[in-house]
Amino acid sequence: MSAVQALPLAAACLWLIAANMASMLPRDSHRKCASVLVVVGVPLLGWVTFALGPVVGVMLMAGGASVLRWPLRAAGRRLR
Repeated sequence: MSAVQALPLAAACLWLIAANMASMLPRDSHRKCASVLVVVGVPLLGWVTFALGPVVGVMLMAGGASVLRWPLRAAGRRLR
């Protein structure tokens, strides 16, 4: 694995660690943290998908969706 591939994967791992740490914060700050994580996570997902391929991108998207499942459900409700 080259540095071009390792850097986005390391950034994605740091994003997952930050998301898990944000879930440990008091409930009042969850919405703000989720918004920041989504804003940072979408370009990160594109970067990882570009560098490592669509299979790894889909796996990372599934991992991010499992961490941020409540904002996704709320967005789904708003779309209906």
